Amino acid sequence: MKILSLILLASLAGCSTQHAPAVQNHVVEKPIIFTAKSGQSADAFEGSFLVPENRLDPNSRDLTLHYVRFAATGTQKGNPIVYLAGGPGGSGIATAKFWRLPFFLAMREFGDVIALDQRGTGASNDMETCTSSQIIDGAKQMSDDEFTKINQRALQECVAIWQDQNIDLRGYTTVQNVADLEALRLHLGADKLNLWGISYGSHMALAAIKQIPDSLDRIVIASAEGLDQTVKQPARTDAYFGHLQLAINSQPDVKAQFPDIRAMMHRVHSNLDKAPLRIQIPQKDAETVDYVLQRRDMQQIASAMIADPSRAGQLLQIYNQLDQGNWAPVAGLLQRFYTSGEGVSFSPMSVMTDIASGIGAERRKLVEKQAETSLLGVYLNDTLGLVDVDPSYDLGDEFREKPVSDIPLLLLSGSLDGRTYVDSQHEAVSGLRNAQKVLVTNAGHNLFMLSAMEVRPGVLAAISDFMQGQNVDGHEVVVALPDF
Repeated sequence: MKILSLILLASLAGCSTQHAPAVQNHVVEKPIIFTAKSGQSADAFEGSFLVPENRLDPNSRDLTLHYVRFAATGTQKGNPIVYLAGGPGGSGIATAKFWRLPFFLAMREFGDVIALDQRGTGASNDMETCTSSQIIDGAKQMSDDEFTKINQRALQECVAIWQDQNIDLRGYTTVQNVADLEALRLHLGADKLNLWGISYGSHMALAAIKQIPDSLDRIVIASAEGLDQTVKQPARTDAYFGHLQLAINSQPDVKAQFPDIRAMMHRVHSNLDKAPLRIQIPQKDAETVDYVLQRRDMQQIASAMIADPSRAGQLLQIYNQLDQGNWAPVAGLLQRFYTSGEGVSFSPMSVMTDIASGIGAERRKLVEKQAETSLLGVYLNDTLGLVDVDPSYDLGDEFREKPVSDIPLLLLSGSLDGRTYVDSQHEAVSGLRNAQKVLVTNAGHNLFMLSAMEVRPGVLAAISDFMQGQNVDGHEVVVALPDF
């Protein structure tokens, strides 16, 4: 979990509570020039609003949630469009600043665009990351069971630390996040909201369909994570490698190098199980630290690098070198992320929100059964090893039921998404009668990021048509494969 986390960057609708979002008579915002890392800038407004940390506690402290608003440019201003970042833990404001400002500005055609920092993220975060006293000693061989127990003890320790800091961890759930959207709507004085999200942001949007349906107009999501899909199916990860192989086979030179990627990865894993590799990881001071490379390490590294095909290509080169006995490339990768003697750490919003979304008993049996024989085992899923720390945080099976609705929704899926798979995404929206699906062939999980460069015209055209009420269901956007 340490390596993966480093590389990766009870509905309230029927609850009786003394907390209700206050309607503000006027919105106080500060005009700014918003400048992206690229140097591109645009006029915008900074704003904030107050929400309870835990709406189920009448004595809850208040949180200040921050956003940046890009004013609409279209002749017919629609409802505000709220961007929901992935993660959980991603910052909407940082997304606009570092990666997707052109996309945010293009979306202004359909209404004000709100880059929201969800509770516990970015400018809306007043909590510190917890670094526990639990250390995973990379220089020693360790079983999977002991690895899981160390992470569980670390989370137990961090939960106690956060509670001592008067942080109400039961406020960090998707249900509370959706209630924040309703508070934002009232703050803005909007009749309804349009939602635009990716990955965890899609998870949040699907929950909003169940929780605040009357406050929603239209929804655009990509790389969808269903309400019961926080923990992914290992068998579908195996199927993904089959799709990746077909893409590789379309490039003759690459096919010659990687005729069977699953066999190569199995070989490397098997060899590491038989004899873990003792390697040296370079440090900044020209020294090295010892590290025992195990099968689990490669499963975690693979889990972190398969989201997009370009990164998957880098991963295959690392496996190829290991298969030939050269561990230098993986040591170079670990150099960027591994610090000897550092305790296991967690960010409260990220870990608690995933734990709250949780996993049902039947799905857990399925996942654990599949993991016994799958290529990456359980390591695409940090959450699975942590949900048992305190099961009382789980939102329950009712939360995980699929939404059923007539709200118009557009789903954009990358055919080579290595984290949220096309079949799973389609299942996640199968109860939505007005769902339209567009396939972005050869794109991965971060297809909006790719869209800011190569794919943007096709993706934006699909979104534009959808926002104007046209039917784009079944359309396809094709992008070029990377050079693996």
